[in-house]
Amino acid sequence: MSNYSKQTNWAQFIPLVTVFFFWGFVAASNDILIPVFQKAFNLSQTESMLVQICFYVAYTVGSLIYMIVSKGLKQDLINKIGYKNGLIVGLLISALGTLLFYPAANMQSFPLMISGLFIVGLGFSLQQIVANPLAIEVGPTETGSQRLTMAGGINNLGTTIGPLIVAFAIFGSASAANTEASIESVKVPYLILGAAFALVALMLKFSSLPAVTPTNMTDTDDTTPGEHRSSAFQYPQLVMGMIAIFVYVGVEVSTASNLPAYMEKGLGFETKEVAPYISLYWASLMIGRWTGAVEAFDFSAGFKKILRFLAPYLAFGVFLFVNAIAKHDLSPFYVYGFVIIAMIICDIMSKGNPARMLLIFSLAGITALLIGMFTTGMVSVYAFTSVGLFCSTLWPCIFALAINGLGKHTNQGSGYLIMMIMGGGIVSFIQGYIADITNIHFSYIVGVICFAYLAFYAIRVTGILKAQGIDLDNVTKGNGH
Repeated sequence: MSNYSKQTNWAQFIPLVTVFFFWGFVAASNDILIPVFQKAFNLSQTESMLVQICFYVAYTVGSLIYMIVSKGLKQDLINKIGYKNGLIVGLLISALGTLLFYPAANMQSFPLMISGLFIVGLGFSLQQIVANPLAIEVGPTETGSQRLTMAGGINNLGTTIGPLIVAFAIFGSASAANTEASIESVKVPYLILGAAFALVALMLKFSSLPAVTPTNMTDTDDTTPGEHRSSAFQYPQLVMGMIAIFVYVGVEVSTASNLPAYMEKGLGFETKEVAPYISLYWASLMIGRWTGAVEAFDFSAGFKKILRFLAPYLAFGVFLFVNAIAKHDLSPFYVYGFVIIAMIICDIMSKGNPARMLLIFSLAGITALLIGMFTTGMVSVYAFTSVGLFCSTLWPCIFALAINGLGKHTNQGSGYLIMMIMGGGIVSFIQGYIADITNIHFSYIVGVICFAYLAFYAIRVTGILKAQGIDLDNVTKGNGH
């Protein structure tokens, strides 16, 4: 793909990243729906994870449908209809999914509810395919990954706000006496969300985003002299990277999805009281990604160094601000400012090398989960929420390492990686099952295993890429989930 602008076109970038906000808003809001559905429909922890199964497997189903349609057309679907039109279609599909919440709430139907989430996820899969490369296209190539990291930060603004808004819609304000969830109250925020999808689709229709962006099909498969591979699956960094994306999204989602059950059953919290902690978990990803987005701005090197320390606390300030608006007690969260220091230290130690960052942050994630498992009370809660800090940069690291050296198979490899987002649902389901047969506290061993694989991948992929003559210090981190 070729850039049509030497500087970032913010007029195009800002409406584009609205869809990143939507992804985060819905994904994090699911964590509030899980305990609500669990009580309303009398579900086990395993059954309640069907919320995540339906939502995240939709990404894989959507990617498969996209590939089948493209094969039938004998050309890439997006190259045929255009990136802007693809984004609009994705938004309208998601809007249709939200409409199912109205009859589902009236009929008190759990299957219809998760069917609506599945359709929303189908739309998101098409949006993912389109929005990531478009974020690169609205400015110079050399800052493309930083724009994607920034878009990831906007995504996490949605994840921070989503649980608070949905909890407010279901339970009322934090000071309200209502602690019981009404399924009928769920339909209003999702109908409003559907209207927002349709409105942004309309705005994009009349925006200046490019209608068509050609895919780069240049054969650059020259990482090993004389070697030409016929499929992306012939690259071990991709195959192992697909598993890495699967377990990364898995541990990111399952840690938050099972947190309400741990806080309710283990610590005696009410469902409505869990919302700010879910918000903190997803804000933790925003904290890490805002730090990584500093490079996208035209600041001096010295000021960028300062911002690397300020950005995480600015993001933390956003979390405190939105929770203050929601009238939540902020005093339990101030101590988290010290936990953020651990993420900053890990970031400094990584020195921008994606393999080193993947290794360090994965080991930090294992440490956080083990602390959570072997402690109780608020120490364990903050340990589990800090997993968000150490997940914040892993998607771009894995993505960059997995597609590096694929040459003309890069687009194919990227599609396979996006398909593995289904790990968010499947790993959550596995942790829910472990929780049912043991206890919710011990179930976090699933996350430890996921991080252990990521640490292994970081070490193994270093050797693979070095054998192909690739300098890891020059690998640019990829897009943010």
